[in-house]
Amino acid sequence: MTVTDALFAPLFAANPGRPLITHYDDAAGTRVELSRATIRNWAAKTANWLRDEHDVEPGDPVAVLLPAHWQTAGVLLGAWWCGAAVTDDPAGAKVAIVAPGGEAPGALVTAVASLHPMGLGSGAAVDYNDDVRVFGDDFTPWEPVPGNTHALLESTVDEVVEEAHQRAATLGITTTSRVLSTVEWTLPDGLLNGFLAVLAGGGSLVQCSNAAPELLAARRASEQTTLDLVG
Repeated sequence: MTVTDALFAPLFAANPGRPLITHYDDAAGTRVELSRATIRNWAAKTANWLRDEHDVEPGDPVAVLLPAHWQTAGVLLGAWWCGAAVTDDPAGAKVAIVAPGGEAPGALVTAVASLHPMGLGSGAAVDYNDDVRVFGDDFTPWEPVPGNTHALLESTVDEVVEEAHQRAATLGITTTSRVLSTVEWTLPDGLLNGFLAVLAGGGSLVQCSNAAPELLAARRASEQTTLDLVG
């Protein structure tokens, strides 16, 4: 079982139409809301792309060099779904996914995720957004991923899942939680607290990038958030 199977699949099964991530970018003035079903589509396309286009196998390192963003959620869940080990070190990575202008020295393949609010392509030589579109909206692994496979840095699938549940309990995240967060998804703690704990608790996330502090109070009210993760 993968991290995606353990933490995300139950949410999709329970209510695929429920919002998973509402993403604000205060620098760009954008708001995008994606359901569990939509994020699952991005994750499936990503998993198929990594496996079928780039031969990523369970335990292979995939460097995710992206900020907290709805596209990053799709990248991460897709990488885990095909059994990849997510890292922040591009050296030796089979694939690295970077933001526009980013670099990944030492990666076998470097793809650019546009971070465009509507998911448009970046125009890069390896364009994550455009490339994944042609891949399927569902993913079936060729073989089970063992729980002792590396999933996040040196942590295994089983360890990541257990830690995510522990952090959800510590932070008080439950199925009724709507979490307002400005936490960046640095590895491992930012990602565990800011994303994986929300999945483990069954909540939804309002992620604010380039957050304007003066807007947060109104956002809590308009989004009806119940818990803050403000870094």
